[in-house]
Amino acid sequence: MLKIYFSNQQNKTRVNPGLKLLVRYAVHTALSCEGWTRPSEVSVTFTDNEGIREKNREFRGIDAPTDVLSFPMYDIRGGEIPEEGEPVMLGDIVLSLEKAYGQSVEYGHSYKRECAFLVVHSVLHLLGYDHMEPEDEEEMRARQRIIMKKMRIER
Repeated sequence: MLKIYFSNQQNKTRVNPGLKLLVRYAVHTALSCEGWTRPSEVSVTFTDNEGIREKNREFRGIDAPTDVLSFPMYDIRGGEIPEEGEPVMLGDIVLSLEKAYGQSVEYGHSYKRECAFLVVHSVLHLLGYDHMEPEDEEEMRARQRIIMKKMRIER
């Protein structure tokens, strides 16, 4: 069981049911590929560049917009796993739809593909992956490639 709580804190990009289904598919596929089978909850907030810039400044000390921010509730790869029973709140994903659109144009692929990729990237962070060290970055990139291939969103 997967519960996703959606919040739209922007008005520049329409959030339609198709986008929410795409996000749900990306979260579900990433969790499945990582072998995560526990009932889980994830919060997804859609924002714009200004909204994510504020969060990036507040939480990371970087006064610039970014594409996606992840706020894990647990250090799962570090062994911090909640007890069995209730669904696990994995954490929060904050996605700038404005940045995702700009990057889709810049990288020459679809907006759908960019949003899916950013959600997959963020879910891996919620599961404890990091890319601050070179060896960790390559592992995370490899996992992203596998998950995106499984999703079959090429462009």
